[in-house]
Amino acid sequence: MNTGLEKAKGRIKEITGKLTGHERLEAEGRTDQMKAKIRHTMTSVRHRAEGIRDSLKHDRS
Repeated sequence: MNTGLEKAKGRIKEITGKLTGHERLEAEGRTDQMKAKIRHTMTSVRHRAEGIRDSLKHDRS
């Protein structure tokens, strides 16, 4: 699933939980948002590492 969609889903859960007084749903929403943020960060780090690896390969050629 797209991290943007995951984050939005988490935000909706959090807001719904706040509006209904359902603390567990609110907490799940915050957790979903954090997981999406971590997944996005890890993907970004992986892409940067791949870019560095590729540039090092080209420098050795």
